[in-house]
Amino acid sequence: MREVDLLIEAGWVIPVEPHGVAMPNHAVVIHDGRIVDLLPIDVALVSYLPNCRVQRPDSVLLPGFVNAHAHNPMSLMRGLADDLPLMTWLQGHIWPVEAAVLGPDFVRDGTELAIVEMLRGGTTCANENYFFPDVSAHTYHRLGFRACVGLPIIDFPTPWARSDDEYFERALAVHDEWRGHPLISTAFAPHAPYTVKDASFERIALLSQQLNLQVHCHVHETAQEVADSLSQYRQRPLARLHRLELLNEQLIAVHMTQLTPAEIELCAAQGVSVVHCPESNLKLASGFCPVAALHRAGVGLALGTDGCASNNDLDMLGEMRTAALLAKGVALDAAALDAPSALRMATLGGARAMALDEQIGSIEVGKQADLITLRVDVPEMQPLYDPISQIVYAGARQYVRDVWIAGECKVSDGELVDIDAAAVLAKALHWGRRIANLPRRQID
Repeated sequence: MREVDLLIEAGWVIPVEPHGVAMPNHAVVIHDGRIVDLLPIDVALVSYLPNCRVQRPDSVLLPGFVNAHAHNPMSLMRGLADDLPLMTWLQGHIWPVEAAVLGPDFVRDGTELAIVEMLRGGTTCANENYFFPDVSAHTYHRLGFRACVGLPIIDFPTPWARSDDEYFERALAVHDEWRGHPLISTAFAPHAPYTVKDASFERIALLSQQLNLQVHCHVHETAQEVADSLSQYRQRPLARLHRLELLNEQLIAVHMTQLTPAEIELCAAQGVSVVHCPESNLKLASGFCPVAALHRAGVGLALGTDGCASNNDLDMLGEMRTAALLAKGVALDAAALDAPSALRMATLGGARAMALDEQIGSIEVGKQADLITLRVDVPEMQPLYDPISQIVYAGARQYVRDVWIAGECKVSDGELVDIDAAAVLAKALHWGRRIANLPRRQID
């Protein structure tokens, strides 16, 4: 018998790859943070001698969720400015508050709050897009959470950088600091076509190719964005990005609610990944991403929550259910996005968008052990006919029982491991009082 670090037994294992498969009474074997085997429980028990054995006959074991678009420090602005359209929300409320409070402490404490929420909901990796990426990266590293940290580029001064050159200099410094880290990677994060000039996009295009970095950007989020681009550039935003040589397999295009059939085919041909954020798009009335059409065209699809200021949670199980249901309603087709495809968007699809699919996103031998268990022994999850459908259409984050990142236990039997949730909550309450007491002229 081979000695290994960990053996996880489950009533069902859903590996995601191969697609749509659920394996009853299987076990996953982990050593040195990686998956070394996936096999029936009875065979595992005579083949391996684990230092730790976790038995979950009443649970489903699956890959951790990958949140492919998040502004996690904005968890401290949850519920700050609800029921408003995007530009009113952004320009009239979010940017003024950020001008008043944005800094390293805000980013650190907001990221901590988000990590607690994500772990409790089964998310093991996030694609971060916010200022002070140096602070975000250190916070993710300190708490043992996997993240691709965005390197922000935007046309106006912020507390993070004051000029175009400073944005790029600081971005490259953060990238160099975390190059090769097992949990932290980086990507360029130009905010959006309407806030980034051609010259900056051209620099990003060149550097992303040289450094092999993804480009994480809001694109075609609203009809107004498209209309403004036509007025200013005489091109739709995607056409402009194509002209600037950014439409390729490194582009992570977020939202994409305004697409023509020709643009969908172009994205498929160029290998662009699209991140669907259904709940944020619904809440801000930004439009509907044509998920069914993108899926049919073969465009790589991922799922993101967006930030808590516009969602208002980081619940990937809820996001997955909304995505599946909304796709059906928009396409007027009950089969438009089936449960296995929705789960794939929330796991391997996100990993592929972030160029992490060789490491995470599915339960395959050699990959990092980013795994979760989800209880199915509760009335709300029974009877159980199809585990994948049950997770997508009836699953909830309160049923998450265990979470591992690279084989390290982060949640055990429903309880956080090595994170002081009470201290994180106290800091969140402090920020809530501070923001609530800002003079109204600063946030209206």
